[in-house]
Amino acid sequence: MNSLKFFSLVLVLVALTGSINAQKYLTKNGNIRFYSDTPMEKIEAINKQVNAAIDLSTNQIVFKVLMKSFEFEKALMQEHFNENYAESDKYPNATFNGKILNFKATDLDKGKQTVDIEGDLTIHGVTKKIKTKGTLEKKGEKIIGNAVFPIKPTDHGIKIPSAVVKNIAESIETTVNISLDPAK
Repeated sequence: MNSLKFFSLVLVLVALTGSINAQKYLTKNGNIRFYSDTPMEKIEAINKQVNAAIDLSTNQIVFKVLMKSFEFEKALMQEHFNENYAESDKYPNATFNGKILNFKATDLDKGKQTVDIEGDLTIHGVTKKIKTKGTLEKKGEKIIGNAVFPIKPTDHGIKIPSAVVKNIAESIETTVNISLDPAK
């Protein structure tokens, strides 16, 4: 999904008014962490500038992640990630456009809910369907969402040079934590 389509979708989610508006939630500082663990090396990166929106009236969920906002423990890892793997200048964003399945907003009145999430994940210009489980919980006015799922770099056309292939896990554990405020 290109940036224009993503922002159009977010604007549509925000633009609706009335009682439906109370079911739209947004954040600009969600958190995504990825973790690769091999016998050769552990790699972790965190991005705290994740844009996300949920419309509980339609169960639509969208994310936009600026790839250069991932922070690594070592500056050289961050440089290699942006230049050689993610190619962040060419593919500056990752996006997710999906739905929360078999869920009603009123379920949140019962406490933390395990939900199925399905949609299109675009990384490195390659879109793949994913399906995962997550949780949603209402805390005061906020909606708290969490999910953990694997991402295979090869599924998104990310080439790992043979010299370092043993340093990067075939499947990267990806953790999403978001705290969304009601749209105003």
